[in-house]
Amino acid sequence: MTDVNNRNDTEKVLLVAVELPGAGEKTERSLEELSRLTETAGGEVVDTLVQARPTLHSIHYLGKGKLQTLKNLCEELGVETVIFDDELDPGQAKAVQKILGDGLKVLDRSALILDIFQQHARTREAKTQVALARAEYLLPRLTRQWTHLERQAGGIGGARRGPGETQIEIDRRLLRDQIKKLKKELEKIALQRSTQRKFRHEFFNVALVGYTNAGKSTLMNTLTDAGVDVEDQLFKTLDTTVRKMT
Repeated sequence: MTDVNNRNDTEKVLLVAVELPGAGEKTERSLEELSRLTETAGGEVVDTLVQARPTLHSIHYLGKGKLQTLKNLCEELGVETVIFDDELDPGQAKAVQKILGDGLKVLDRSALILDIFQQHARTREAKTQVALARAEYLLPRLTRQWTHLERQAGGIGGARRGPGETQIEIDRRLLRDQIKKLKKELEKIALQRSTQRKFRHEFFNVALVGYTNAGKSTLMNTLTDAGVDVEDQLFKTLDTTVRKMT
């Protein structure tokens, strides 16, 4: 959850999904994973709302009446954050936030995963990659989120305003500048990695590949005594680890 770890209490979360025709079990599994992601981020899932629809609503994701039901349910349960199982496009996010009100934080699966990445990134490369992904995610969504950018993106809202610039234009400009800077930083890191690989050319390289929480870190520790942190959490390990096996 965005900013959950900066709070002393656990943030109450309600999960939302649309069940498309024939997708019953798939929707159930997806929500189970979303619940685990929420717990990994530090939130507490207090309820789930699912609407069966032939398609996602192009404007509101759910039907407009169902969104009002969602708002009432959140008020009844004291929910602080709503997380949608699918990624909301900028237009949907704006429409949903307008109906639910500014008192509720609205996230989608992508925003939640990016927050977990930010919490778990340790190396310079991982932190830079996550910062870039978050900035690129936020840029098209500034129409609804610019008032929260100081909290989400490190004080963007306090920049000096140019002639005729609105606050949202300032945020867009600074986010674009940040994206350029982060991309240049990743290019430097890639060059350093290329140099490091030249010194390992005489070794036979093996990569461990698998879905999150599949046991890659456990296997690597078993094979190489790598000392990688292992927990039963989704996206616990983000950083690339290289070890020699003898």
